[in-house]
Amino acid sequence: MDRRTFVTWVGMGWLASCLPVALAACSSTTEDGFHIVGSAADLDQKGQLTYRRFGAETVVVVRDPNQSETLFAVTPKCTHQGCDLQWQSDQKAFVCPCHGARFNADGKVAKGPAGEALKTHPVRIQDDSVQVKV
Repeated sequence: MDRRTFVTWVGMGWLASCLPVALAACSSTTEDGFHIVGSAADLDQKGQLTYRRFGAETVVVVRDPNQSETLFAVTPKCTHQGCDLQWQSDQKAFVCPCHGARFNADGKVAKGPAGEALKTHPVRIQDDSVQVKV
């Protein structure tokens, strides 16, 4: 093996061994498996927070329109035919653009044709960060 090949293999080995550490450092996951999706101030300003991770489902966090201390985290996929839902703060509902289904902030069906509630996730505010467990 010549010097260049040896240095290439050592370099690749070093990179491969550092990759898990680098990924862990970039991740915003707490020790108990919650992912930080933003701050409470961001949630109040934007009206919703979206958590997307490669290979994982999207989760949207909103405040309960009737009790602002309560948060809900749902997967915004219509249970009727899988269309992507949009949070409409003026309607206080997730609305399906495909067939008009509506879901309350807690994911429960408000209007069909969907018959099942949205998938929900544990969510909390800790030290001003909004955290969700996917």
